[in-house]
Amino acid sequence: MNRSVPGLVALLAAAAAAAVLTGCAGPVADGPPASSAVPEGDGPVVAFYGDSYTLGTGASDASRRWSTVVSEERGWREYNPSVNGLGFVNHRTSFEGGDLPGLVIDADPDIVFVTMGLNDNFSYDARADEVHAQIGDDLDRIASALPDARLVVVEPFWYTDERPASVDVISGWVRDAADEVGADWVPGASRWLEGHPEWMAADGLHPNDDGYAEMARRMDAELTALGL
Repeated sequence: MNRSVPGLVALLAAAAAAAVLTGCAGPVADGPPASSAVPEGDGPVVAFYGDSYTLGTGASDASRRWSTVVSEERGWREYNPSVNGLGFVNHRTSFEGGDLPGLVIDADPDIVFVTMGLNDNFSYDARADEVHAQIGDDLDRIASALPDARLVVVEPFWYTDERPASVDVISGWVRDAADEVGADWVPGASRWLEGHPEWMAADGLHPNDDGYAEMARRMDAELTALGL
């Protein structure tokens, strides 16, 4: 998506689009079905705690989303219950059970990815303190419940070239919380799609297959650097 309108007008456009990003009530027809069970096999179990950008909304098939591409390349068993519109505070009760971190913990994974924070930008003005606190609570809970799992926290994704100040603020909070629990940190992910409208799906909000392929390429490089 090419945001050529500068300043406030562009930010207002992004805020309007938030109604779509955050309006999805769960893993519905917009995106691939969430992985509801840990696949059988011998590889490590890898769980993904994320929103529509990890669910794969906008891809032609779940096999094209970055999490599945990366998992298949590494022989991982992917458990991906990610949810459209989910944030650290946004839509926390919009899916069955209301507790996605609990589902991740129950899967007893060897590796956990946290790719959250995009949707919280749309609640930032009214709920910044709550967002900040919940980031720390979620990461501490996952790390404490899964002491033997490797925790990989990714800088929150973003979807337009225009960036409200909250994007960097929330990213800083996520990084601080990752440091507190000794998690691996993947930087720069908020800019992986920047400047490439051709990588966006027809809705202008989510990546298309090419966008997810680029995300998988960038994630692969970061994980290789981390020794994963």
